[in-house]
Amino acid sequence: MNPEDKIIDVKNLWVKYFTDGQEISAVNGISFSLFAGKTLGIVGETGAGKTTTALSIMQLLPKVSGKITDGEILFNNKDIVKASEADMRVIRGAMISMIFQDPMTSLNPVLTVGDQISEAIKLHMKLDKAGVEARVDEILELVGIPALRKNEYPHQFSGGMKQRVVIAIALACDPMLLLADEPTTALDVTIQSQILDMMDDLKKKLNTAIILITHDLGVVAEFCDYVAIMYAGEIVEMGTAEDIYESESHHPYTIGLFNSIPNLEVDTDRLNPIDGLMPDPAELPAGCKFHPRCPDCMEICKSEIPDEYEVSTGHKIKCHLFR
Repeated sequence: MNPEDKIIDVKNLWVKYFTDGQEISAVNGISFSLFAGKTLGIVGETGAGKTTTALSIMQLLPKVSGKITDGEILFNNKDIVKASEADMRVIRGAMISMIFQDPMTSLNPVLTVGDQISEAIKLHMKLDKAGVEARVDEILELVGIPALRKNEYPHQFSGGMKQRVVIAIALACDPMLLLADEPTTALDVTIQSQILDMMDDLKKKLNTAIILITHDLGVVAEFCDYVAIMYAGEIVEMGTAEDIYESESHHPYTIGLFNSIPNLEVDTDRLNPIDGLMPDPAELPAGCKFHPRCPDCMEICKSEIPDEYEVSTGHKIKCHLFR
């Protein structure tokens, strides 16, 4: 790929929360990059640090308690960690947009959907009133909502249609990077498929890079070019979708995730969940963070943090088993 097409390059990112005398390690030295027109899926259990990663890119961490303590986030070769709030207001919405988890709470109930979409357009695009209205109509049609419905309120839309409105707001200014934080979690399976197909079409039309945060490995298999498996604030495995779904080499946590989902080709009475729980980010275990739950745990895992090993070109696993 042309290096000039690299949209974002996250390097050794560390994020901590400081509350009630505690230091909570939310993201611990992750690195990844993404090119235009490609999708990265970030997968992991609740508490893995996925949403914190997205909020760090948007520079929307809680001002009092959240802090990026180290690392760089290079967007268009500029480190936005060092950007001022004024600079970020220019970037957010116009160049980087985010679809938040719950469409029910993302929309303002007292404003029409048209007004909510036009807010970003007025802020970032130099258009007159007629131009703004035309753009609102265009973006609603793009996400499959008749433009005639722009004067309706959020309560007049179904859950799936609300999510389409949220996506319309995120795409209103043709961003270079779209952060989608579990965009289909609250939707039924049929609507999930429609939303993902729509996002994929928009990605191809606009050449937008997408970071998709999800728990659903099936969604990742269908939608993503690259996959990062995240655990306790670290990326423990990363590669192309083919690496994650077809390779024989995997981190034990990745194997545990796959064993936790149904397989239509295997007759079984019960699924095989991962034993134990995600560790408390305020008291992370020494060595490999996964070792208390790992069926392949060795003595070295309890004391030494594993290095990242490249098992094939671009396929990296952070585990002592690959020494």
